[in-house]
Amino acid sequence: MAVLTITKENFTNEVLNSDQPVLLDFWASWCGPCRMVSPIVDEIAEERTDIKVGKINVDEQGELAQQFGVMSIPTLVVMKNGQIANKAVGAMPKENILALL
Repeated sequence: MAVLTITKENFTNEVLNSDQPVLLDFWASWCGPCRMVSPIVDEIAEERTDIKVGKINVDEQGELAQQFGVMSIPTLVVMKNGQIANKAVGAMPKENILALL
């Protein structure tokens, strides 16, 4: 499944109302560690049909970043049934990201 671009406009529908777990990647174009994590997140989106994967650009979606208390990026958040199930900050290898799910 392709990576979704999450905005405040589609957040409720794509994340809160999702019947699948959702992996959210909070990122910014100027962030080096985000550029390291991004291809891994893309890979997970392609491999796993049982989850949704969304990316939230913190520069464009400041409200969502605030809502999740994002202070450092990349921040990865796993949502299940509209609730935060897991959260991790910083670049990490694929197996660590998969372990969050």
